[in-house]
This record gives sequence, structure tokens and C-alpha cells, in this order.
Amino acid sequence: MVTPEDIQGWIAQGLVDAEVTVEGDGRHFQATVVCADFEGKSRIQRHQMVYGVLGDRMKSEIHALSLKTLTSSEC
Repeated sequence: MVTPEDIQGWIAQGLVDAEVTVEGDGRHFQATVVCADFEGKSRIQRHQMVYGVLGDRMKSEIHALSLKTLTSSEC
């Protein structure tokens, strides 16, 4: 079973210097990702970046993921 720590690690590994917090119950997760690379990108583009890092895990291991994506100036 996937844990919030697993998802946090996968995102942090793929988005260098990102601050990642993930909560969840094993099926439904909520992640807050703060990353300088999000600067100048739309919310959709930011979510696509996170989904790109997670890759096929979004199809098989992660049932539902709610994202909040911010730059440090938006916090």
C-alpha cells in the first residue's frame, strides 16, 4: 500500500528543492507542493509537472491525489 511518505519522496525526488507535504489514508491523498519551478506556470501546468514526476503510479498505485501547488512567494 502506498503511504503519504512514499508520495512525498517521489515528488521531492522529481522536483528538486520542492517543499512537499502529503497527507492521506492509503487511497486518498492531499499534497501541498511549494516549488520555485512553478513560477510563471499556470495551475494546470504545475499539476502536470507533479503528475509527470509520479508517472504510471497515478494509474496504478495512487487512487486519488488532490494537489495544491504554490511558489514560495504565494505561501
